Amino acid sequence: MISVRSKIGILGAGSWGMALAVHLNSLKHNVTLWEFDKSRCIKLSEKREDSDFLPGIKIPERIIITSDLQKAVENKDFILFVVPSHIVRDVASKVNNFNLRGAVIVSCSKGIENNTLMTLSKVLTETLTKVKPDKIAVLSGPSHAEEVSRRIPTAVVAASVSESTSKKVQKLFMNEVFRVYTSSDVKGVELGASLKNVIAIAAGICDGVGFGDNTKAALINRGMVELTRLGTALGADPMTFAGLSGMGDLIVTCMSKHSRNRYFGEEIGKGRTLEQVSSGMKMIAEGVKTTKSIHDLSIKLGIDMPISSQVYSVLFEGKDPKLAVRELMTRNPKKEKWG
Repeated sequence: MISVRSKIGILGAGSWGMALAVHLNSLKHNVTLWEFDKSRCIKLSEKREDSDFLPGIKIPERIIITSDLQKAVENKDFILFVVPSHIVRDVASKVNNFNLRGAVIVSCSKGIENNTLMTLSKVLTETLTKVKPDKIAVLSGPSHAEEVSRRIPTAVVAASVSESTSKKVQKLFMNEVFRVYTSSDVKGVELGASLKNVIAIAAGICDGVGFGDNTKAALINRGMVELTRLGTALGADPMTFAGLSGMGDLIVTCMSKHSRNRYFGEEIGKGRTLEQVSSGMKMIAEGVKTTKSIHDLSIKLGIDMPISSQVYSVLFEGKDPKLAVRELMTRNPKKEKWG
């Protein structure tokens, strides 16, 4: 059983890491928040707010902010990975050097590793050699940090190969404004959380070009088909994609003003380059790197994913966004088929 006050290490002090820290602190847990940049760590400790990442949200004094990774992970009941997907492996390899004392590991990042095409739970399983796979969970769903930190009602899903572990994570996070469901389909939950960022870039491109609601609705729906195709091919339960980490996260990421991936696509649709948009963003749009992984996976598995393919061409091959949409609209006539 989880004690009333669990000891939690949160790795990554971006907007999501801070939001989770504030939420878990409100549940009276003992939270340590790790920020790798020492100068930013000092600023966060002094000001107790980051106006760039999460403006208007105060970090309570009870939350320990540190740049000492060992202090953040040792003697903790739960360790949350909330770092960008492309550095999960590097951080995990360092964490593996410390005494994890049977801690439950929770992946709160979203993405697929570029070179290995692994989901992040697989990266953690491979890297954290001291942790049993049934001690690793994934937390995902439609949950913008800007809203969670302001106690706006949110629902997510906790997935693990161990029902006991997923229930522990559920109990850890759940209260009247943060509802948590459990799942055993770790792969499906992670794939939904990853691919929706690619579709959100496509939705943003539609906004930037000036298309309307009809276009975006079709894009979201057909994006769900691609998500289901890929997930099923990789052994996920297709019904998972109708849930919070699939359709739920897809809707909010494609539609919300808070979505970095949708914003990224919108700027691309307006005619800016990948480099121009990336250099002007304070936070990472995970969908950019995930687009490469999804492109490689679709080729490897021989899966038809036309929207994801066009996003790849626009981002990395300089294709005109309007031409990409035209090619999607003028594909050979087909019978509507789900998945």
